[in-house]
Formats: sequence, C-alpha cells, structure tokens
Amino acid sequence: MDLLVVGAGEIGRWVADTVDAEVAFTDLDEPTAADAAATRDARVVSVDTSARFDAVCLAVPMSAVPEAVATYADNAERAVFDVSGKMQAPIKAMRRHADGETASFHPLFAPPRVPGTVAVTVDNSGPVIDSVFQAIREHGNELYETSAEDHDRAMETIQASAHTAILAWARAADRVPDAFHTPVSEQLQDLVETVTEGSPHVYAEIQQEFDGADEVAEAARQIADADREGFETLYREASETTSDRRRHD
Repeated sequence: MDLLVVGAGEIGRWVADTVDAEVAFTDLDEPTAADAAATRDARVVSVDTSARFDAVCLAVPMSAVPEAVATYADNAERAVFDVSGKMQAPIKAMRRHADGETASFHPLFAPPRVPGTVAVTVDNSGPVIDSVFQAIREHGNELYETSAEDHDRAMETIQASAHTAILAWARAADRVPDAFHTPVSEQLQDLVETVTEGSPHVYAEIQQEFDGADEVAEAARQIADADREGFETLYREASETTSDRRRHD
C-alpha cells in the first residue's frame, strides 16, 4: 500500500511506524517532513503534490483537518483517514470530499507512551481501512469503536476538563519538600509531569476545540466558596457520582 501522511509530527510518524505501507510525508514545514523521512524508509513530496496514493492519512491539528481533507482527498485512490483527535468535523469533511473508504482514528496517548487505546469511527469500511485497523492492533494497541458524536462528547471530559484540572493545580500549588507529599498529591504531581512533557501547541488545540474548562472552573469555585456543610455535600455528591460510574463500567 502507498500511503501519504500529511503532517510529519509525532502522530504522523507513529502512523508511518505502525501501518504496513510505502510512506510519503508532506508537511508545511519541509525540514520536518525531511527529518521524518530520513529516519524511515520513506520519501518526501511537496504540499501541492498531484501524486496519487492508495490512502491518505491526515495527521494535522484538529482545526486544520476539514481543509486538509478538501485539499488531499483527490490524492487518495482508495481511502482517507485522520488521526487528529476530533471526529465529527473530519467525518463530515470526508463525506463531502472523499469517494472511497473513510475513518477517523484517535490514539488516546502520546507516541512515547505506546501502545495504548485507539478510538475509531469507521464511516465507510473496506480492505484498506481494515488493514490499518489490523496493523494498529498488531502493534499491541486496543481499538475502541465508537461514534463520532460519543467520542467528541467524551473528549470534553477526558481531555479538556482533565487537563484544566491538572494544569490549574500545577499553577496553584506551592513547592513543597517531597517528604510532605501524600499519595494524592504525589499522583497529581506525576500527572502534571505527564501533561507538561507534551507540546503546548497540541494542548492549546485541545482546549480550543473542546468545551470542559469552564465546568471545572465553576466546580472549583463552588468548593472554594462552600462552608463546612456545603463542602460535605459536594464531597458526598462527588463520591456518589464516582460510585455510579464504577457500577456502569
């Protein structure tokens, strides 16, 4: 299979390392594409290439996917898929511009932490998408099939809200000796390190594309303003919500 990967960042490189294909990279930053190709058996094509490929993968920022689909759908002989992290907008763009197989994959991890879970919505199945599906699984990842709507709704909580809570704690917390850390604060510090080892551009894109930050800010304000009785009520509500989630998992 000939595969054009549009976007030569970490996720685009993960795709190239995962899918069994002859890979070509293209990127608005040509040195980035050249670097990705140089460390793999891959080549570089210009961003305005007219070459045709069995499949095109969009590994670009979420906000850029619809335009990228419109630009590169004609380069695909058989399949178009994205790995951007948002699903409804890419699927909508693929339905409009792509004729063949289409899907949206979202690796729920940073590439240095592979393997992991990959969410997927297959909108138009076929042998090429099936081969991508199989390659991801063969590399030790777990695929979770979902709808684009359910995926994007979940991202408001597991990404936008979670990142807001973790970064807010990092900004608010005073520096303390390690000996003072409790099991809770120690885990929070580990989470801060996990989040901040990534790219601020990627995390800014997530916050821009998904709601969730305001809800965390409002919840924190309720806790900060609560008296003793009010705090105990909020605590019990949180405990009950957690218990309900465990029962439904």
